Amino acid sequence: MTTRRRVERGHESIPLFAVEREDSPISKPMRLPPDLPPDLKAVLARLAHGVSRKAIAERAAAQSRVYRAGGGSHGIATADDALAYAFARLPATYAAAAAVFNATCESLPTFQPCTMLDVGAGPGTAAFAAVQAFETLADIRLIDANPGLRDLALSLMAEADSEALRQVIDQQSYRQGDALMLLAEAQPADLVVASYAAGELADSELARFTQLLWAATVGALVVIVPGTPAGYGRVLRMRGELIAAGAHVAAPCPHERPCPLRPPDWCHFAQRLPRSRDHLRIKGAEVPFEDEKFSYVVLSRGKPQSIDARVLAPPKIAKSAITAKLCTDGGVATDIAERRDPDAYRRRKSWRWGDSVPR
Repeated sequence: MTTRRRVERGHESIPLFAVEREDSPISKPMRLPPDLPPDLKAVLARLAHGVSRKAIAERAAAQSRVYRAGGGSHGIATADDALAYAFARLPATYAAAAAVFNATCESLPTFQPCTMLDVGAGPGTAAFAAVQAFETLADIRLIDANPGLRDLALSLMAEADSEALRQVIDQQSYRQGDALMLLAEAQPADLVVASYAAGELADSELARFTQLLWAATVGALVVIVPGTPAGYGRVLRMRGELIAAGAHVAAPCPHERPCPLRPPDWCHFAQRLPRSRDHLRIKGAEVPFEDEKFSYVVLSRGKPQSIDARVLAPPKIAKSAITAKLCTDGGVATDIAERRDPDAYRRRKSWRWGDSVPR
C-alpha cells in the first residue's frame, strides 16, 4: 500500500502521492516524447520570424565556445543572444528533461505534484517539459540570474497552452537574481528541479546549493547536468550528501549504495531528438537528429518503486546474442541473451540506453 502524504496549501489539504490500491496495479506511465511541444515550437518560430538565421547561428556558435570552455550563461546578454540559445540548446535540454521526467514517473508512479520550483530555469525549458509530464502542476515558480533568458521565458509562457505556465506572468513568479540567495528564501515545492544549474556553480558552492535544494523539496528533487565526467562527479556528491540526509534515490540507480562504476567510466545517458530545419541551419549540421548526453539523479522524500536494473550503455546486438551493461542492486552486471533463447533475445532487443529493465 502506498503511503499517503499530505501537504497543506492555504486552506486545502491535497494528497501529494495518490493512493495506490492493492487490487489496482499501477500501469506504466505514458512516455513523454523528446521533441518540443507544438505551442513552444510555434512561439519560437514567431519570435524568430524575420531574424537572420546566419546571425542566430553566429551567436549560437559563440555561446557554444563559452560553454565548452567551462563558462556559463553570463555571455547571454541580449534578446538576440537568448533567442540564439533557444534555437541551439533549448531542444536538447528539453529532451533531456523529458527523459528524466519519464524515469521519475516510472519510479514514483503515484506522485502528483501541484507546485514546482525551477532553479536555474533559463528560458523555462524544464517547466515546459514538467507540465507535459505532470498534469497536476498548477503553481510554478522559477529562479535565474540571467535577465535575457528570463525575458525569453516570459515571452514563451505568455502563449503556452498550459494555464500553469501562463500564470507565471500574472503571479510574477519568475524571480531574477542569485540562485543561492533566492533559493534560501523560496517557499518549498512538491517538485524541485535544477536542470543544468549545478554545473555552473563554483565548486565551493555545491554543498550549500544541495542543502538548499533539499530544504525546498516537499516530494521529489530532480538534478540534471551535462553528461561529462565532471557533471557526473557533481551528481555523485549531491547524491551522497542527500542520501546521508535521508533522501531516497528514485532514479536512475536501482540502489542507494555508492556508485559501482570506476574511472574512466561514468554514469550518463543519451536522448535522441529530431532536428528541425532551423536547428539544422543554425548548427550547420546535416544529420537530422541530435543525441543529448546528460547525467542525473532523482531523489524523493517518499520511498520509490524499486527497479531491477538500469541499462548503462547501448546494448550490443549481434546475430548470436545481445549483450547489455546493467546497473543492478548487486553492482554492474553483464547481461547476455543468446539467440537460441528466442524469448529472452526478443525482449532484450527492445532495450535502450537508460531504460529500467527486469532481470
